[in-house]
Amino acid sequence: MDLELLLDVMGCKTRRDILDLLQDEPRFVSQISRELEIGQKAIIEHLRAMEEAGLLSSSFQKIERGRPRKYYGISNDVEFQIFISQGTIRVKTPGHEFQELQMLEERARMGDDVSYELEQLIQDYDEAKKHAELLLRQVDERKRALKIRSLNLPVMFGEEESQNEKQ
Repeated sequence: MDLELLLDVMGCKTRRDILDLLQDEPRFVSQISRELEIGQKAIIEHLRAMEEAGLLSSSFQKIERGRPRKYYGISNDVEFQIFISQGTIRVKTPGHEFQELQMLEERARMGDDVSYELEQLIQDYDEAKKHAELLLRQVDERKRALKIRSLNLPVMFGEEESQNEKQ
């Protein structure tokens, strides 16, 4: 799912209102239009954008008289988090770490040669793992230092620490 497109879709109150309406049951355009008091042409454009973003799916259902109606419903559960702080803005979707891998897997199933992209992705994952391990060590050192300070013992970092551990 394209995160930029998803954020664009969710940035519109009318689209959020449509999703709120569709959480109960699928509806067709004139129902949505009537309930939200918005013109059908505008509703159709909103529905199209949300379907392209992967939030909605549509299906036709026969009715007694007239042509089949196109019903729209929520297609998938979607969850994302937005984290904003001084110097940081981060948007995260659960499982986002593997979205690129899943796209490559789909392309491979279609017969594309994705070897190079997979090698690059593995390198990126390796770098991310090293960075996460370094960060974890730093966090653990800080926790250890705080614990030692609370016991009023001297704090040692780096080489001194590793030499003392060897003894």
